[in-house]
Amino acid sequence: MGASPSTSTTGAPRGGRGARERILRAAAELFYAHGIHATGVAALIEAAHVSPRTFYVHFPTKNALVEEYLRRFEAENPIAAEAELERDDLSPAQRLLAIFGPFGGRSSALIRGCPFHNAVIEGAGELPEVARLAQRHKRAFRDRLVATAAEAGAADPEALGRQLAVVFEGANALAASCNDAQAFTDARQAAETLLNTALGTPPGP
Repeated sequence: MGASPSTSTTGAPRGGRGARERILRAAAELFYAHGIHATGVAALIEAAHVSPRTFYVHFPTKNALVEEYLRRFEAENPIAAEAELERDDLSPAQRLLAIFGPFGGRSSALIRGCPFHNAVIEGAGELPEVARLAQRHKRAFRDRLVATAAEAGAADPEALGRQLAVVFEGANALAASCNDAQAFTDARQAAETLLNTALGTPPGP
């Protein structure tokens, strides 16, 4: 699920205007690539080119930065696979299958999985606000799948949406654990079977 940022903070000026944005960009790069616990405040400060004082003015704690890092995926930087559900050039059925193709042609990319899932696992029950944000995001994603299934004409859109959410989340976790995008190919095939059954469409040749 491609969510790594494309903009680097290298070479940015220290302090001054834009410091908060540079901190958030550094968090997006380092948290996603290396993990939250493995990324210390010192590394974030260095990558963002800010002073410790400036960092703590914007984010009193590292946890506060983690929470804002996750909120950004909802407000400004949607996760690539989930953004497929908003495309207006695909039919509803095509959008439901498009979520399983975020790594097409990118076999060399390191697969890090879902940032929300990763943050909850790293939090190990000690970051309740992070868990709340993740639960809200996952429910919203499931509900969007259900709504799209209804648009596609599924006989039971609630069941289809929930099933596709399980298939997608399982593929995401397996792909990240094994660093193998084949999980998405297999998941798409399973999703096609579920979709054909739900729509009463005969399977292809």
